[in-house]
Amino acid sequence: MDTYVKYPRTFHLPWSLGITNDDKVLKSTDCFRGMDVVVTEKMDGENTTLYRNHTHARSLDSRHHPSRDWIKGFWGNIRYQIPYGLRICGENLYATHSIKYDNLYSYFYGFSIWNNENVCLSWEDTIEYFICLDIVSVPVLYKGIYDEKIIKELWNDSMQDASEGYVVRNIEAFKYDDFGKNVAKFVRPAHVTSDEHWMHQQMTVNVLKK
Repeated sequence: MDTYVKYPRTFHLPWSLGITNDDKVLKSTDCFRGMDVVVTEKMDGENTTLYRNHTHARSLDSRHHPSRDWIKGFWGNIRYQIPYGLRICGENLYATHSIKYDNLYSYFYGFSIWNNENVCLSWEDTIEYFICLDIVSVPVLYKGIYDEKIIKELWNDSMQDASEGYVVRNIEAFKYDDFGKNVAKFVRPAHVTSDEHWMHQQMTVNVLKK
């Protein structure tokens, strides 16, 4: 029987500026100290998971929406290259949410791959799969030993209109149940700029790089 898995909820870093009342926040960043990490741009799309035989948004029972047509076509072209037991997680960037992108390499940017034991692959293994499957990786902002000063400086106010923030993750493999000790995010202030959910608005399509 096929098993589909919802992507975990990511805790905010203590200095994240986009924390709302129902968000979860790390009490301490001690879990990252001494850890090799990779910090990637947090892109403003729809969380999407690709398997060999299925695809869904964050909700396992996600229904049809025009913004999901492109990713279904993309998945259809690569699905038979996805090894059994693996699931690929990334951002569906076809539709504009709060940030308008006008220079994308693709409408799908990957950020993690999980195996059938519910283990997130190391960043090195993840990138190898992305290359084989022709999947664009989310941009890397920093890679090395966790350094809070350097990571905090990855954001400044001039980036408000162009970036949602960043995500810190362990560069090594880790288990699904340990997600909260290996991944955390910084989100820009007042990230959701519209009172109306993007799915119920007239859809605007982001622009690919020429």
